[in-house]
Amino acid sequence: MTDGDTPWEPPFDGTEAEHLVGALDRLRTTFRWKADDLDAAGLQARVGASALTLGGLLKHLALCEDMMFTAQFRGEKLGAPWDSVDWDAGDEFSSAAADTPEQLYAFWDGAVARSRATLDAALAGGGLGQRVHLTGPNGEPVGLRRLVCDLIEEYGRHTEHADLLREAVDGRVGEDPPPGWRAVSGR
Repeated sequence: MTDGDTPWEPPFDGTEAEHLVGALDRLRTTFRWKADDLDAAGLQARVGASALTLGGLLKHLALCEDMMFTAQFRGEKLGAPWDSVDWDAGDEFSSAAADTPEQLYAFWDGAVARSRATLDAALAGGGLGQRVHLTGPNGEPVGLRRLVCDLIEEYGRHTEHADLLREAVDGRVGEDPPPGWRAVSGR
């Protein structure tokens, strides 16, 4: 197996930034693998009494990516598709039922691409210790490191949800994508 077979693997020995970005990308990839190649019924499948779906998670994590690196990091307003959402009508989880699989994959893939570009530029231009637009509850400064850790936490939580949902849809199980895996849908 070569690094090209599992490009999502974090480094075995790297800098703090390389490890954090590696952990985030491994979770992103594992989540995407869990949500990949499903039709509308698969993306809307639920487990038990929960209203959570893989489609809802795709849309939620796309919003989290854009919130972190557009609003919280740069202090900018969110653009499409978020600027046209009627938030009074429901949240991203419930509104995902009205989106096609192609839209849901595009929301997530686009948000992750934007986030990766922003994070790469930020790391090259100031590192994890740089201050971001977001401030804490008492006005204290927030660093980029905190945003990256918050996003890792968000993916950790929801990748576990995706494990359960995907297994219920078609039995797909596993900790990581198989070597050589690439997204089928939305690309």
